[in-house]
Amino acid sequence: MTTAENLARSWRSRLAAECANYSDTTHESIICWLLGENPDRLSSLSEEKLEIVSQAMDYRWRILRGRYLGVAPAIAYGNLMRRLASLVLLRQKIKTWVALSRDRTRSAIDVVQETIQEICERDRYMQQQIAWIAQCTSDHRLRNSLLLAAIEEYCLRPVRNQPLLVLRFFNYLRRSQKAGLTQVPRESLRIVSHEITLEDGGEPVSLLDGEATRLAKESAAWEEQQQLRTAVVREFEKYLEINLEPIAAQWLRLYLQGNSQEAIAQELNLPIKQVYRLREKISYHAIRVFALKQSPDLVANWLQISLSENGLGLTQSQWEVFIDSLTPVQREILTKLKAGIPIETIALDMNLKTSQVFSEWTRAFLAAQSQRNSN
Repeated sequence: MTTAENLARSWRSRLAAECANYSDTTHESIICWLLGENPDRLSSLSEEKLEIVSQAMDYRWRILRGRYLGVAPAIAYGNLMRRLASLVLLRQKIKTWVALSRDRTRSAIDVVQETIQEICERDRYMQQQIAWIAQCTSDHRLRNSLLLAAIEEYCLRPVRNQPLLVLRFFNYLRRSQKAGLTQVPRESLRIVSHEITLEDGGEPVSLLDGEATRLAKESAAWEEQQQLRTAVVREFEKYLEINLEPIAAQWLRLYLQGNSQEAIAQELNLPIKQVYRLREKISYHAIRVFALKQSPDLVANWLQISLSENGLGLTQSQWEVFIDSLTPVQREILTKLKAGIPIETIALDMNLKTSQVFSEWTRAFLAAQSQRNSN
């Protein structure tokens, strides 16, 4: 059997168990949608990439089943709008835009609706999805459910450390401003969009640029991000088994599946207090040991918080505030680390112990994390 046939058989068993009240025709339509337009491509994928594709299918299915499948169209649409409008960063941008606009009666839901409408009408990827869904099923209600699930998954894809929908919102502002609909001056659009200045001193890159839009459509970038995530999870599981305890790796797997602490406690047959203590231990090891000592490059590349390439994931304005908050010693250490100088060499140059340099670097790293989270 081909890879696609094996996956289809696996999904038939799963759908029969998880949504037995639907017909086989519905099951086949969902499987067709999950496998995509060219299922033969799956046979040429490596084992690691195939695992990522399988995870993506599982993610799409959970979105479909959780909010849209079998739900009345009006309610399903409301679920999508609430889900997307709940994005904190997007709400902040919309709030800023509404405050600058003369039309201050609009809500976040209104703006999200208009942005989604534009995505469906203009975005090539979504146009392909609409056409593909039409081939998967002739059931209008199921088509609606599949489309809403596809929109949610696409809008939440991470691009430049933020959901793709945020970039599409900027595109929407740019076009609607040209048409005179928003009544927002061009200078105000720049306030909302926040141009990014490259760390190497290059020209600012607007989040409205066409390159960001093109990159958002490239599935290869998303798959690469998922590969990095898979590698980080696999290495961290090994680390927990060796350096903490095997049950910590089990906790991590259950946590990444979306289980609550109560559900994890029940699954592991542990008191809830013990599970919370285990979570604190794992969190400590994740940040202070694994991310800083064990596999710093792997984690930094995944989260795009490399000091040398991503400026610890801070924007230019965040970086300036962050640098001002450091001690002179921490600034010097950061400058040397950014230049690629090893910690041992920095310790010799600054007449410090290696542990002292690492301790100062840890404080700076955690301060950068706090700066990112505060924004």
